[in-house]
Amino acid sequence: MSTATATPASTEAPKLSKNELLKDAAPTLAGNLAATMADPAADRFSEDDTQFLKFHGAYQQDDRDLRKTGKKFMMMIRARIPGGVMTANQYRVFDDLSTEYGNNTMRLTTRQSIQFHGVLLHGLGPLIKRINDSLLSTLAACGDVNRNITASPTPATTRARELVYQDSVRLAEALAPQTKAYHSIWIDGVQLDLDDPENKDFVDPLYGKTYLPRKFKTSLVIPPVNDMDVLTNDLGFIAITEGDTLLGYNVVAGGGMGRSHGQVQTFPRLASLIGFTKPEDVIEVAKAVLTIHRDYGDRTNRKHARLKYVVQEKGAEWVTAEVNRRTGGLLAAARPYEFTTTADLYGWNRAVDGSLFLTLYVQTGRIKDSEGHALKTALRQVAEKFPHIEFRLSANQNVILANIPEADRAAIDALLSSHGVKTADQAPILHAASMACPSLPTCGLALAESERMLPGLIDRIATLGGSLGLGGEEIIIRSTGCPNGCARPYMAELAFVGKAPGRYQVWIGGNASGTRLNRVFKEMIKEADVETEIGPLFARWKAERVANERFGDFAARVIWPELEIAQAAAADEARKKAAAAAASATTPAPAPKPKLVEA
Repeated sequence: MSTATATPASTEAPKLSKNELLKDAAPTLAGNLAATMADPAADRFSEDDTQFLKFHGAYQQDDRDLRKTGKKFMMMIRARIPGGVMTANQYRVFDDLSTEYGNNTMRLTTRQSIQFHGVLLHGLGPLIKRINDSLLSTLAACGDVNRNITASPTPATTRARELVYQDSVRLAEALAPQTKAYHSIWIDGVQLDLDDPENKDFVDPLYGKTYLPRKFKTSLVIPPVNDMDVLTNDLGFIAITEGDTLLGYNVVAGGGMGRSHGQVQTFPRLASLIGFTKPEDVIEVAKAVLTIHRDYGDRTNRKHARLKYVVQEKGAEWVTAEVNRRTGGLLAAARPYEFTTTADLYGWNRAVDGSLFLTLYVQTGRIKDSEGHALKTALRQVAEKFPHIEFRLSANQNVILANIPEADRAAIDALLSSHGVKTADQAPILHAASMACPSLPTCGLALAESERMLPGLIDRIATLGGSLGLGGEEIIIRSTGCPNGCARPYMAELAFVGKAPGRYQVWIGGNASGTRLNRVFKEMIKEADVETEIGPLFARWKAERVANERFGDFAARVIWPELEIAQAAAADEARKKAAAAAASATTPAPAPKPKLVEA
C-alpha cells in the first residue's frame, strides 16, 4: 500500500504511526472493549482501546473543569444519522438516553448528528444498544473511516431533492465498514477472540485490513444553497438539477479544515472539482475516491494523513484520471453551478407536497432547558404529541421539524411558545449566523473556550457594531477551541480559533456562499480585547465598503492586500537580518590592539 510521502533512500520502510500498528494487530476493531465493560470495577478504557472506541462512535474524555480534584472519566457518543433525518420515535429515544445516561443535553453537530456528553463507562453499552434498537447506529460516526454522510436537510421543494437524500442513505450503507465486532460488542455483549485467525486476519472488503489513514467526510448538497459547506469535505456531490430531474452530480474531492498552530505544512483546503457523474454511479465514484485515500494517504504522520494533502500534492487532474481508471470512466466534464448561501431557512416554510416545515435556531447546537427557554422539553413534547413529524438536523446545528400538516401549525406554535421557544424572530442576526464547537470542558484537544464563550462574545460584537451604525448586518461568526476546525471556522467571515486560555487567533474574509477560505488577521488576541482589535476593522468596513458589501467580502477586497504587503515586508526584513547575521559570523574579528605597558 503506497503512501503520499516518498520512501527514504535507505531500504528501511517508513515508520508507521501507532494507530496503523493498532489497526493491523486488531483489524476487527474489537480491542478489549467488551471485556472492559463487563468489569464492574472499570471506570475507563485502556489508551489503545480508546482508539478502537472511536470506530464505534465514542470518545473517552474527562471533565476538565474537575481535573484539579482528579480525572473523572466519561464518554462522548456520536450517532450516525445519514442526512440528519430522524423519526419522532427515534428523537424520543435520543432524548431519553440523554437524560438517563448523559448530562441531560443533546449536542447537535456540524455533520447532522447528535452527541451525548457525560456518559459513564457502564452506561455506554445500554445507550448504544438502544440507539441500534431505534434503527440508527453509532458505527463509523468516528474513526479512520467514512463518517456520517451529510445532505441538505430542507424538505422537498422538488422531486430531485428527495432523490439526493435517498442517495445519501445509499452511500451511507455502501461505505460502512463490515466488521462484525460492532454487533458482537454492542448488541450481543460478547468480546471477540482476538487470537482467532478469522478475527486476526480480517480484511474489510472496502477499507482493507488497516482502514483509512485518517477520517473521511462525504456530503451532498443542492445549489444554490450550500448549507453543507460541501467544499470542506473529503468528497462532495453537488446536485445538478433541471426542474424535478436530478441530472447527476458534480464531484469535488480533497477538502478539509484541520490544521495545527505553528505548522505551516498543515492547512485548511477547499475541495477541487474533479468532474460530473450520473446518479446511478455515485457509489462507484465514492468508492474510487475513498480508496485513493486508502492507497495514497500518509500512514506515517497523522497530521499529514487526510485526503486533502494527496489532492494538493498530486493535483486534481491526477485524481480525475485515477477515479476514471478505477471506475472505467464514470467521470465526465463538470457542469455549471452556483452557490449563494450557506444559511438555514429559519421559521415556517412550505414543501412542494403542501406540508409545512419549521426551522428552529439552537444556540451553539446545544439542546437543553434553560430559564425561560425549555427547548429540550418543548421538542420532546412535539415528538410525543405529533408522532408523524420528522426531525431533521442541519449542518448549521439547528433543528427542522418537517412533514407538518397545516392543521397542526397552531398547536405546535402554542406548545413551543409555552416553553419560551419562538417560531419567528428566533435569534438576533449575528447569533443566527454563528457556530461553535463544544471545546471545554469535555474536549481533550481544547486550548480555549468556544461553546461557553461565543454567545457572550457575539453580544459584545453586536454592541460594537451597533455603536458604529452597523446594527442588523449579518456576519458569519464561528469559533473553535483549537485549530482542528470542527465548526468550520476557516469558512467564516470572522472566526476565533483558540490558542490558549482566553486567547484566540482571528481569521477574516470567508464569504456567504462557502466558496472562499478566510485568512489570519491577528495571530493572537485576548478575548477581553476583542472590541479594541475588531473595532477599527469594523469602522473601516463602514467607511470603505461598496454598496451592501458584506464584512467578509470587504475583508478580502481591502484588508487581505494590506496583510500581504505587511507579510512581505516582514519576510524581507527577516531575510535582511538573517543575511546580516550570516555576514557577521563569517567576517574575521579584528586583531586585538597591543597593550601599552608603563615603564
